[in-house]
Amino acid sequence: SYMPWSATRIVSGELKLNPTIEYPEEDFEPMPEGDKQRRNLSYTTEALRLWFEPQENVYVSGNLFIFYEENDPDKKIAPDLFVVFGMSQSDRLSYKVWQEGGRVPDFVLEITSKGTVRKDRDENPLIYQALGVKEYFQYDPSGEYLKPMSLQGVRLEEGNYVAIASSILPDGVLSLHSEVLGLDLHLYPDKRFRFFDPKSNQILRSYAEAEHERSLEHQAKIQAEQAKIQAEQRQVELEELLRKYRDRFGEIPE
Repeated sequence: SYMPWSATRIVSGELKLNPTIEYPEEDFEPMPEGDKQRRNLSYTTEALRLWFEPQENVYVSGNLFIFYEENDPDKKIAPDLFVVFGMSQSDRLSYKVWQEGGRVPDFVLEITSKGTVRKDRDENPLIYQALGVKEYFQYDPSGEYLKPMSLQGVRLEEGNYVAIASSILPDGVLSLHSEVLGLDLHLYPDKRFRFFDPKSNQILRSYAEAEHERSLEHQAKIQAEQAKIQAEQRQVELEELLRKYRDRFGEIPE
């Protein structure tokens, strides 16, 4: 196979080549399976980026290679979503643990599909556990491949992953709490997924949802201002009618 070479040197009269280790930024594998998969990939990353944007040192990314052993490009993994606390929000082409002060993701979410269910269920947890990822969640938008529940999570306790307890809310939503994020993960009966902030009692929005919400709020504000102006105009008109009545007929009897 082709190996790039950064320099040459001569030792004992022989030409020696110094290999440069390459860390690929893409795996050239097919895109996720279906619209649901793509929508959920977009939502999870966008929602958390928006949520943590006001904080300076929370890095949120997804579908990005994490290289976890220097000089070994094969030691890599690409979570659908991961969060690292204490790291800058700067854009990266890949995440090399040894260049990031040894910091590994604190939170990982894999969106399971038919093609990834075995890896997400059996192989990835071993890697994340060995790396020290504090929480690992799996979500299956189809509801077909991840059993018994389409949303599951584990938390690192004394070096081992322990299942995170789930609860069913009155409206039928399955809820799991992430201690790392300080957020709940909600799975709706129709298999939709949303992050939820239990403190402010609000669902985390994607960019499009946040923009739509801002647009609705702006429209409501304009409508309220227009209603106020119309009410003030009606009051002026009424006072003018009363003035004209008084000028013609005198005071209005009580």
